[in-house]
Amino acid sequence: MRVTFERPPDHVWASILIERDDKVVYRMSAGPITGELPHDLVHFTVEDAMRLPDGIWGAIAGGVVFKSMAHQSGRRPPHAADKSAALIRAYRDRIQRAELLGGFVEAAAAKPRADLAKLTAQWFATRPADAPPADLVRAAIAALHAAEDRWRTVPVGGTVALEWPAHRSLRLARR
Repeated sequence: MRVTFERPPDHVWASILIERDDKVVYRMSAGPITGELPHDLVHFTVEDAMRLPDGIWGAIAGGVVFKSMAHQSGRRPPHAADKSAALIRAYRDRIQRAELLGGFVEAAAAKPRADLAKLTAQWFATRPADAPPADLVRAAIAALHAAEDRWRTVPVGGTVALEWPAHRSLRLARR
């Protein structure tokens, strides 16, 4: 799946072009953008660095269509809405975990001198089983810093196009 993040002028609402492998294209509302890394690009970077198949971007690659997404082109597969709803039901906790992970890594990246173990314990106090291993967090922080550096070089009107691997997409279990 190809995901293209657009860099509008600061504080202007942006959108993300999502070209799924099934040739269906969506445009997702991304909210107002600033010079900081956009929220959805944070998630893409963190989920990619952590190799998550069951986060937001793996969900979209697998067929989930969130309310912030508008169909642009391509023939949607039969029963696409039913599949999207079934994937959300089946993976709701994992998708919510991806939201938590994205926020956690973003916070950890902003506090380079913080004790990572202590920060992890605080963020995952109510969901300790979801706490990621420190090596994955460090890899995601490094990827996030690289993405921030890259974003700063994107001129207004420019784009960052990324590929989400097909093997990291949600799938419904066979009956």
